[in-house]
Amino acid sequence: MNLASGYDELQKLIGYDFHNRDYLIKALSHSSYVNELKLNKHDDYERTEFLGDAVLELTVSDYLYRNHPEMREGEMTKLRASLVCEPTLAYCAREGFDLGRFILLGKGEDASGGRGRDSIISDVFEAIIGAIYLDGGMDAARKFIYRFVLTDYDKKIEFVDSKTILQEYAQDNGMTLEYETVAELGPSHDRDYVVRAVLDGRISEEATAKSKKAAQQSAAYAILVNHLNRTEKL
Repeated sequence: MNLASGYDELQKLIGYDFHNRDYLIKALSHSSYVNELKLNKHDDYERTEFLGDAVLELTVSDYLYRNHPEMREGEMTKLRASLVCEPTLAYCAREGFDLGRFILLGKGEDASGGRGRDSIISDVFEAIIGAIYLDGGMDAARKFIYRFVLTDYDKKIEFVDSKTILQEYAQDNGMTLEYETVAELGPSHDRDYVVRAVLDGRISEEATAKSKKAAQQSAAYAILVNHLNRTEKL
């Protein structure tokens, strides 16, 4: 990917143009990339991620407080934890603007599948929040979070919890639940996994994703929605 055009595309996808593009570049730079290019060790995303995490927590807390007056402190804490956890943020980043394509990784980390790893994607997502905050202030960061995290957040949480929901459904109804890896497509540094979820040996759905875990989630969610006609919150 041409870096300059990649930055332009990403800014268009997230709906924010950086005044200082260095903030964006740092937010996308994994330590393996920084080490490989022998850059300053502080030029990776970790410090910006730290800031973005704080901005995210505050924004989500403020949103829940203002929009859910019926919720007790414990309920708000539980819901916030579900919204800012690694799997949810990785899902928001993938579905919102396919963040993995734009992350700057060292060759070794890229070859080992880092581009599809939830931990890296969620960290970079938070770093982007931090970068937007540094570049455009709290209002700009809040707009990003509202768009990519808080819009339809109940469906996002249900998707992230889909494997657990389907497992509990299977156990409650005396059914088996299995996941089969059907195929692995593409080169090692950009692999797609095709996984089939099979409920009770007769209900099945396939899904494709950059990791087996993500493909399993998608296949489980498809069974819940397409065959059981339901998703339940834990």
